[in-house]
Amino acid sequence: MPDQQHELNRASWNTATSRHLTHKRDLAARLRDGESNLFPEEVELLGDVRGKRVVHLQCNDGTDTLGIAALGADALGVDISDVAVEAARRLSEDGGIAARFERADVLDWLPAAAARGERFDVVFASYGALCWISDLPAWMRGAAGVLAPGGRLVVVEFHPLVSTLEEGWKLDHPYFGRPGGQTWQEGIEDYVGYTAGDAASRSWTNPDVCVEFQHSLGDVLSAALGAGLLIEHFDEHRHCNGWQPFPDMTGDEQRRFHPPTGKELPMMFSLAARKPA
Repeated sequence: MPDQQHELNRASWNTATSRHLTHKRDLAARLRDGESNLFPEEVELLGDVRGKRVVHLQCNDGTDTLGIAALGADALGVDISDVAVEAARRLSEDGGIAARFERADVLDWLPAAAARGERFDVVFASYGALCWISDLPAWMRGAAGVLAPGGRLVVVEFHPLVSTLEEGWKLDHPYFGRPGGQTWQEGIEDYVGYTAGDAASRSWTNPDVCVEFQHSLGDVLSAALGAGLLIEHFDEHRHCNGWQPFPDMTGDEQRRFHPPTGKELPMMFSLAARKPA
Protein backbone atom coordinates (compact mmCIF):
# COMPACT_ATOMS: atom_id res chain seq x y z
CA MET A 1 0.00 0.00 0.00
CA PRO A 2 2.71 2.62 0.79
CA ASP A 3 4.24 2.13 -2.69
CA GLN A 4 0.81 2.62 -4.27
CA GLN A 5 0.24 5.73 -2.16
CA HIS A 6 3.61 7.14 -3.13
CA GLU A 7 2.84 6.55 -6.80
CA LEU A 8 -0.42 8.48 -6.38
CA ASN A 9 1.65 11.29 -4.92
CA ARG A 10 4.11 11.05 -7.78
CA ALA A 11 1.30 11.72 -10.28
CA SER A 12 -0.16 14.51 -8.15
CA TRP A 13 3.23 16.15 -7.75
CA ASN A 14 3.88 15.94 -11.50
CA THR A 15 0.64 17.82 -12.15
CA ALA A 16 1.18 20.33 -9.34
CA THR A 17 4.80 21.00 -10.25
CA SER A 18 3.87 21.78 -13.84
CA ARG A 19 1.43 24.35 -12.45
CA HIS A 20 3.92 25.72 -9.91
CA LEU A 21 6.57 26.25 -12.57
CA THR A 22 4.31 28.73 -14.39
CA HIS A 23 4.90 31.09 -11.45
CA LYS A 24 8.70 30.64 -11.41
CA ARG A 25 9.93 31.83 -14.77
CA ASP A 26 12.75 34.01 -13.42
CA LEU A 27 14.54 31.37 -11.35
CA ALA A 28 17.52 30.81 -13.65
CA ALA A 29 18.17 34.54 -14.05
CA ARG A 30 18.03 35.01 -10.29
CA LEU A 31 20.53 32.20 -9.77
CA ARG A 32 22.88 33.70 -12.35
CA ASP A 33 22.63 37.00 -10.48
CA GLY A 34 23.76 35.28 -7.29
CA GLU A 35 20.40 35.19 -5.51
CA SER A 36 19.52 32.29 -3.25
CA ASN A 37 16.19 30.85 -2.20
CA LEU A 38 17.62 29.64 1.11
CA PHE A 39 16.38 31.22 4.34
CA PRO A 40 18.59 32.13 7.31
CA GLU A 41 17.38 29.11 9.31
CA GLU A 42 18.71 26.69 6.68
CA VAL A 43 21.97 28.54 6.10
CA GLU A 44 22.73 28.68 9.83
CA LEU A 45 21.99 24.99 10.43
CA LEU A 46 23.81 23.81 7.31
CA GLY A 47 26.92 25.70 8.37
CA ASP A 48 29.97 25.82 6.12
CA VAL A 49 29.26 23.32 3.34
CA ARG A 50 32.24 24.19 1.11
CA GLY A 51 33.63 20.94 -0.28
CA LYS A 52 31.09 18.84 1.59
CA ARG A 53 28.80 16.18 0.13
CA VAL A 54 25.17 17.18 0.63
CA VAL A 55 22.08 15.23 -0.40
CA HIS A 56 18.79 17.13 -0.50
CA LEU A 57 15.89 14.72 -0.05
CA GLN A 58 12.60 15.61 -1.77
CA CYS A 59 14.29 18.50 -3.53
CA ASN A 60 11.32 19.48 -5.73
CA ASP A 61 12.51 21.69 -8.63
CA GLY A 62 16.05 21.93 -7.23
CA THR A 63 16.04 25.62 -6.34
CA ASP A 64 17.25 25.05 -2.78
CA THR A 65 19.63 22.29 -3.88
CA LEU A 66 21.29 24.77 -6.22
CA GLY A 67 21.38 27.34 -3.43
CA ILE A 68 23.37 24.83 -1.39
CA ALA A 69 25.61 24.06 -4.37
CA ALA A 70 26.26 27.79 -4.78
CA LEU A 71 27.64 27.79 -1.23
CA GLY A 72 30.34 25.38 -2.40
CA ALA A 73 28.80 21.99 -1.71
CA ASP A 74 28.90 18.89 -3.88
CA ALA A 75 25.10 18.69 -4.02
CA LEU A 76 22.71 15.93 -5.04
CA GLY A 77 18.93 16.31 -5.12
CA VAL A 78 16.47 13.40 -5.02
CA ASP A 79 12.75 13.71 -5.74
CA ILE A 80 9.84 11.43 -6.68
CA SER A 81 8.44 13.80 -9.33
CA ASP A 82 9.60 13.32 -12.92
CA VAL A 83 8.57 16.89 -13.77
CA ALA A 84 10.44 18.34 -10.79
CA VAL A 85 13.70 16.50 -11.55
CA GLU A 86 13.57 17.50 -15.21
CA ALA A 87 13.00 21.10 -14.14
CA ALA A 88 15.87 20.89 -11.65
CA ARG A 89 18.29 19.66 -14.29
CA ARG A 90 17.26 22.47 -16.64
CA LEU A 91 17.59 25.01 -13.86
CA SER A 92 21.08 23.76 -13.02
CA GLU A 93 22.15 24.18 -16.65
CA ASP A 94 20.38 27.49 -17.24
CA GLY A 95 21.42 28.94 -13.89
CA GLY A 96 25.06 27.95 -14.31
CA ILE A 97 25.31 26.02 -11.03
CA ALA A 98 26.48 22.42 -11.06
CA ALA A 99 24.48 19.81 -9.15
CA ARG A 100 23.17 16.30 -9.74
CA PHE A 101 19.55 15.18 -9.58
CA GLU A 102 17.98 11.73 -9.38
CA ARG A 103 14.33 10.70 -9.78
CA ALA A 104 13.37 8.20 -7.09
CA ASP A 105 11.12 7.49 -4.15
CA VAL A 106 13.42 8.36 -1.26
CA LEU A 107 12.29 5.33 0.75
CA ASP A 108 13.71 3.20 -2.08
CA TRP A 109 16.68 5.42 -2.82
CA LEU A 110 18.07 5.70 0.71
CA PRO A 111 18.72 1.99 1.42
CA ALA A 112 19.92 1.46 -2.15
CA ALA A 113 22.39 4.35 -1.83
CA ALA A 114 23.62 3.04 1.51
CA ALA A 115 24.14 -0.42 -0.01
CA ARG A 116 26.18 1.20 -2.82
CA GLY A 117 28.41 2.79 -0.21
CA GLU A 118 27.29 6.37 -0.88
CA ARG A 119 27.94 8.62 2.11
CA PHE A 120 27.22 12.29 2.69
CA ASP A 121 28.35 14.92 5.17
CA VAL A 122 24.86 16.44 5.30
CA VAL A 123 21.38 15.09 4.64
CA PHE A 124 18.96 17.97 4.18
CA ALA A 125 15.16 18.22 3.88
CA SER A 126 12.85 21.20 4.14
CA TYR A 127 9.34 22.62 3.86
CA GLY A 128 6.64 20.09 3.17
CA ALA A 129 8.89 17.04 2.91
CA LEU A 130 7.95 14.81 5.85
CA CYS A 131 4.19 14.80 5.25
CA TRP A 132 4.73 12.69 2.09
CA ILE A 133 6.62 9.94 3.94
CA SER A 134 4.50 6.91 4.83
CA ASP A 135 7.18 5.42 7.12
CA LEU A 136 9.03 8.14 9.01
CA PRO A 137 11.23 5.77 11.08
CA ALA A 138 12.40 4.16 7.81
CA TRP A 139 13.15 7.62 6.39
CA MET A 140 15.22 8.51 9.45
CA ARG A 141 17.06 5.19 9.38
CA GLY A 142 17.73 5.75 5.70
CA ALA A 143 19.08 9.24 6.35
CA ALA A 144 21.34 7.89 9.08
CA GLY A 145 22.45 5.10 6.75
CA VAL A 146 23.81 7.47 4.11
CA LEU A 147 25.44 9.86 6.58
CA ALA A 148 29.19 9.60 7.02
CA PRO A 149 30.32 9.21 10.64
CA GLY A 150 29.98 12.63 12.23
CA GLY A 151 27.63 13.78 9.46
CA ARG A 152 24.51 15.80 10.17
CA LEU A 153 20.82 15.63 9.34
CA VAL A 154 19.25 19.08 8.91
CA VAL A 155 15.47 19.47 8.68
CA VAL A 156 13.50 22.72 8.49
CA GLU A 157 9.84 21.85 8.24
CA PHE A 158 6.34 23.26 8.65
CA HIS A 159 4.96 22.56 12.09
CA PRO A 160 2.49 19.64 12.22
CA LEU A 161 0.08 21.91 14.10
CA VAL A 162 -0.48 23.87 10.85
CA SER A 163 -1.93 20.76 9.24
CA THR A 164 -4.69 20.63 11.84
CA LEU A 165 -6.06 24.07 10.88
CA GLU A 166 -8.30 25.45 8.15
CA GLU A 167 -8.92 29.07 7.13
CA GLY A 168 -10.10 31.14 10.04
CA TRP A 169 -7.63 29.23 12.24
CA LYS A 170 -10.28 26.61 12.86
CA LEU A 171 -9.07 23.34 14.38
CA ASP A 172 -10.45 20.85 11.86
CA HIS A 173 -8.02 17.92 11.55
CA PRO A 174 -6.35 15.55 14.04
CA TYR A 175 -2.86 16.31 15.29
CA PHE A 176 -1.87 12.66 15.45
CA GLY A 177 -1.58 10.75 12.20
CA ARG A 178 -4.18 8.31 10.94
CA PRO A 179 -3.13 4.77 9.98
CA GLY A 180 -2.65 4.72 6.21
CA GLY A 181 -2.54 8.49 5.92
CA GLN A 182 -5.16 10.95 4.68
CA THR A 183 -6.29 10.86 1.04
CA TRP A 184 -7.23 14.20 -0.52
CA GLN A 185 -9.34 13.95 -3.66
CA GLU A 186 -8.42 17.50 -4.72
CA GLY A 187 -4.71 16.69 -4.88
CA ILE A 188 -1.76 18.99 -4.24
CA GLU A 189 -2.69 22.67 -4.38
CA ASP A 190 -1.16 25.54 -6.32
CA TYR A 191 0.31 26.95 -3.11
CA VAL A 192 3.07 28.64 -5.12
CA GLY A 193 0.49 30.67 -7.01
CA TYR A 194 -1.54 31.88 -4.07
CA THR A 195 1.57 32.70 -2.03
CA ALA A 196 2.71 34.78 -5.03
CA GLY A 197 -0.59 36.67 -4.93
CA ASP A 198 -2.51 34.85 -7.67
CA ALA A 199 -5.96 34.66 -6.07
CA ALA A 200 -7.25 32.28 -8.77
CA SER A 201 -4.71 29.69 -7.65
CA ARG A 202 -6.72 28.96 -4.49
CA SER A 203 -9.57 27.66 -6.64
CA TRP A 204 -7.37 25.58 -8.98
CA THR A 205 -8.04 21.86 -8.56
CA ASN A 206 -5.46 19.16 -9.12
CA PRO A 207 -7.18 16.17 -10.80
CA ASP A 208 -4.69 13.71 -9.28
CA VAL A 209 -5.40 12.68 -5.69
CA CYS A 210 -2.69 12.70 -3.05
CA VAL A 211 -2.05 11.00 0.29
CA GLU A 212 -0.51 12.89 3.21
CA PHE A 213 0.91 11.44 6.41
CA GLN A 214 0.67 13.47 9.60
CA HIS A 215 3.69 13.18 11.91
CA SER A 216 3.65 14.79 15.34
CA LEU A 217 6.75 16.39 16.81
CA GLY A 218 7.02 13.35 19.04
CA ASP A 219 7.04 11.12 15.95
CA VAL A 220 9.84 13.18 14.39
CA LEU A 221 12.06 13.28 17.47
CA SER A 222 11.47 9.63 18.32
CA ALA A 223 12.29 8.56 14.76
CA ALA A 224 15.55 10.55 14.80
CA LEU A 225 16.57 9.06 18.14
CA GLY A 226 15.50 5.59 17.03
CA ALA A 227 17.81 5.89 14.04
CA GLY A 228 20.74 6.44 16.40
CA LEU A 229 21.10 10.17 15.70
CA LEU A 230 22.16 12.63 18.40
CA ILE A 231 19.89 15.69 18.45
CA GLU A 232 21.97 18.87 18.63
CA HIS A 233 19.32 21.46 17.83
CA PHE A 234 15.54 21.72 17.96
CA ASP A 235 13.43 24.88 17.77
CA GLU A 236 9.92 26.07 16.93
CA HIS A 237 9.34 29.20 14.86
CA ARG A 238 6.45 31.67 14.83
CA HIS A 239 6.49 32.32 11.08
CA CYS A 240 6.28 30.43 7.77
CA ASN A 241 9.12 30.76 5.29
CA GLY A 242 7.99 31.20 1.70
CA TRP A 243 4.42 29.95 2.21
CA GLN A 244 1.18 31.67 3.16
CA PRO A 245 -1.14 28.89 4.36
CA PHE A 246 -3.87 31.34 5.46
CA PRO A 247 -4.92 34.55 3.68
CA ASP A 248 -4.77 36.74 6.81
CA MET A 249 -1.07 36.06 7.39
CA THR A 250 1.19 39.06 6.76
CA GLY A 251 4.31 38.84 4.62
CA ASP A 252 7.53 40.77 5.13
CA GLU A 253 10.59 41.66 3.04
CA GLN A 254 12.31 38.40 4.04
CA ARG A 255 9.57 36.26 2.42
CA ARG A 256 8.29 35.25 5.83
CA PHE A 257 4.58 35.06 6.67
CA HIS A 258 3.34 35.84 10.17
CA PRO A 259 0.05 34.93 11.89
CA PRO A 260 -2.29 37.78 12.87
CA THR A 261 -2.24 39.12 16.41
CA GLY A 262 -3.73 36.61 18.80
CA LYS A 263 -2.85 33.64 16.59
CA GLU A 264 0.86 33.41 17.38
CA LEU A 265 1.23 29.67 16.94
CA PRO A 266 4.32 27.63 16.00
CA MET A 267 4.41 27.55 12.20
CA MET A 268 7.74 25.76 11.58
CA PHE A 269 10.33 23.70 13.41
CA SER A 270 14.01 23.11 12.81
CA LEU A 271 16.07 20.08 13.71
CA ALA A 272 19.74 19.18 13.47
CA ALA A 273 21.04 15.76 14.50
CA ARG A 274 24.46 14.16 14.17
CA LYS A 275 25.50 10.61 13.39
CA PRO A 276 28.03 9.44 16.00
CA ALA A 277 31.60 9.40 14.72
